[in-house]
Amino acid sequence: MPTEQPRPEPGPESVHTPRAAPVPYAQEGAPPDEDGHEPAEAPFLGLLATGAAAEEYERPVLRARAGNASAGRLAALERAKLRALRVRAELEDRRRREAELSALYATAHDLAGLRDLDAVLRAIVRRARSLLGTEVAYLTLHDPSAGDTCMRVTDGSVSARFQQLRLGMGEGLGGLVAQTARPYVTDSYFHDERFRHTRTIDSGVQDEGLVAILGVPLMLGSGVIGVLFAADRRERVFEHGQIALLAAHAAHAAVAIDTANLLAETRKTLTELEAANEIIRDRSAVIERASDVHDRLTELVLRGGGVQDVAGAVAEVLDGEVEFTEPGAAPAEALDRSRADGHAVRDGADWVAAVGAGGEVLGALVLRGHPALDPVDQRTLERAAMVTSLLLLARRTAGEAEQRVRGELLDDLLNAADRDPRLLRERAARVGADLDAPHVVLAARTDGPDGGDDDARSHGADRRRLWSAASHLAATRRGLAAIRDGGAVLLLPLAPDGDPAHTAREAAVRLGAALHLPVTVGASAPVPAPAARPAAVADAYAEAGRCREALRVLGRAGQGAAAADFGFLGLLLADTRDVHGFVDRTLGAVTEYDARRGTELLRTLGAYFACGMSPARTKEALHVHVNTVAQRLDRVSRLLGPDWQTPARALEIQLALRLHQLSSAVVGDTGA
Repeated sequence: MPTEQPRPEPGPESVHTPRAAPVPYAQEGAPPDEDGHEPAEAPFLGLLATGAAAEEYERPVLRARAGNASAGRLAALERAKLRALRVRAELEDRRRREAELSALYATAHDLAGLRDLDAVLRAIVRRARSLLGTEVAYLTLHDPSAGDTCMRVTDGSVSARFQQLRLGMGEGLGGLVAQTARPYVTDSYFHDERFRHTRTIDSGVQDEGLVAILGVPLMLGSGVIGVLFAADRRERVFEHGQIALLAAHAAHAAVAIDTANLLAETRKTLTELEAANEIIRDRSAVIERASDVHDRLTELVLRGGGVQDVAGAVAEVLDGEVEFTEPGAAPAEALDRSRADGHAVRDGADWVAAVGAGGEVLGALVLRGHPALDPVDQRTLERAAMVTSLLLLARRTAGEAEQRVRGELLDDLLNAADRDPRLLRERAARVGADLDAPHVVLAARTDGPDGGDDDARSHGADRRRLWSAASHLAATRRGLAAIRDGGAVLLLPLAPDGDPAHTAREAAVRLGAALHLPVTVGASAPVPAPAARPAAVADAYAEAGRCREALRVLGRAGQGAAAADFGFLGLLLADTRDVHGFVDRTLGAVTEYDARRGTELLRTLGAYFACGMSPARTKEALHVHVNTVAQRLDRVSRLLGPDWQTPARALEIQLALRLHQLSSAVVGDTGA
């Protein structure tokens, strides 16, 4: 018959030796009290020093009573005894906690060194029994397939039926612990009605003879993977400290079990991999590339690398061309799919991985020329896109202060025309801007709300996103950006041969792609040197705003344009009133042809419109054959385009002809 394992013996108590009758304290070299006795605390200090048992603390009082001590002396001894017992209890509690912590530390150390799951489980149960000094300890683990917990390891158990128990959720004390993920303790199992008793479980517990049971959950994250028990075959009260000790042990045990499971899974995986050497050989290069790119990306982040560094590292690892593109330059349909799915998507022979944060798309990583991308390499591209978004966000956070500086500088240019040009140049140099170079002013705005608080809040969020996107665009172009009049204003450098209208259209596309909203952008005429003439910036902003509003009025929201794009209307929108430019854009091809060939196409055009667009009357006015008029008009069609006689174009051409005649007359009068 199995024998019960011996329980831990209590620690030895100090042996009491009879003491002689108290001697006057003066004989020991210290001042006595008023009765000539030693202080009341003295005998108890000795007992504390030797670690005497609690009952020993009663003897100094008994001796004093036997010696007919005074009532005051007896009361002082009683008070000293109680204080000494409290100190002894505190010391005992601290020693106990120290021992528990040492045991818990040793347990964690032992569990950390084990790798086999069965060995880990046996060590957990054995140490639980030792920590609490119980007769039995056991452990159940959750079985996901059956939806219950099964007995896995026992220590001190003698019943085969008990060792094979299974506990459903909420059944028995262990099922209640597994269901609620909280410790439960019972002093007498069969008289406790807090949990559901079943015949199977009660029979097993009865076979084992258990009475007092403590169960604590084994937790991994927020899930219960099992229950750890400590039990006695007699009634016993488990103190709070013991419950906490077993719970702490269970926390270490859960980690050890998880580690052992992971190691077991790893060993199983390795075994399966060893059985599939051909697959390993096929995949090894991919895995090495993934590891290589992980190391490279980690190193890039740690040393403060940039977006192009990430693209270069991924291109080298994947043996292809990887490019970071802005939102407007990436394939729109593929970018939207990647943003929605959260994965890299195929776009013809390329792969596109969206780079974004929250609801904002910051760009895309495009891998070119890899139509059959391996899933691991696809994940590598996605990870690189994630690292790129983190780098862009970090750069944006670091650049917010710079953006504020850029915005304040642009506000000063717009508001204070009397600023010192030298100070403006110095401030611009700090953010990398050159205010002595030609610039163009852009006025950008999203469509306003239709009405209501929700629309107003939504539009406010759109304006903030517009400012963020405009600031990013200005920083990449070494320009300035600020919030103004419910929209954004940008001051961007313009190349000597640059076109403000093209700049406006490009800005509308990029800002619209960043916001996923139509952004209307108006451009001013070039501002030669903003630092030298700050007042010109405000005038240019007013012109850009008029162009932007003209686009919205004409139903061209979401586009970009400058005054030159509006034909003769641009003369009204522009501050410069560039008449010569309008005439040249409208009739330049015809005047150049006349100058080069010596023809009279311009004169024919004037007569044609003056005669109500009638070829017959035109030939009478010019004194030429009607076929000559037809040939000249055909040449005009080739030079100006087939739509030159439409009402809108015809109006612009007639206005240009009239301005050309006026300017020629002015030049003639001046020459005369």
